[in-house]
Amino acid sequence: MSTASGSGAAPDGVAPEQGPARSWSWGEAAIAAGLFAVGVFTLVETTTITVPGSANVLGPRAFPYAVGVLLIGASLALAVSVARGRHGSAEEGEDVDARARTDWVTVAKLVASFAALVLLIEPLGWPIAATLLFAGTAWALGARIVRAAVVGAVLNVAVHVLFVQVLGLFLPAGPLEGVPFFG
Repeated sequence: MSTASGSGAAPDGVAPEQGPARSWSWGEAAIAAGLFAVGVFTLVETTTITVPGSANVLGPRAFPYAVGVLLIGASLALAVSVARGRHGSAEEGEDVDARARTDWVTVAKLVASFAALVLLIEPLGWPIAATLLFAGTAWALGARIVRAAVVGAVLNVAVHVLFVQVLGLFLPAGPLEGVPFFG
């Protein structure tokens, strides 16, 4: 049975309107503002990059300028989209239990792993310090420590060789200084 027009009730099977959509989301606006600020910062800081006389046509400023312009463009597009009432859907949390408490022991293990990298990179060098970071992080997240250490060692030796030998960049070798492929 349908209702008479003008009564304010919706016809059968149709949900009544919930009112006008919100026109602004402060969280999404903050993200747009943050993107804009990072884009402006990138452009300003790019002007301080010293360009050597031997630089090719593009030079070292081309990529940071492109990133800064893209960040500003994305921030403006997001701000316009949010102002027009388009909003991202709320995260449903997939497999996350919102009632679960924070596992502070795991957080402490992760913080300790990162702190160890910062403190040990100079005396022990990249391969050893980064292996400790990888193994500690994997262990904190539930992996077997020995397997994580082996995988971390292989990955970080490869990264060290790639950066030092192929790219010509400096990574400290620590006690491995003098080993031929560690530079």
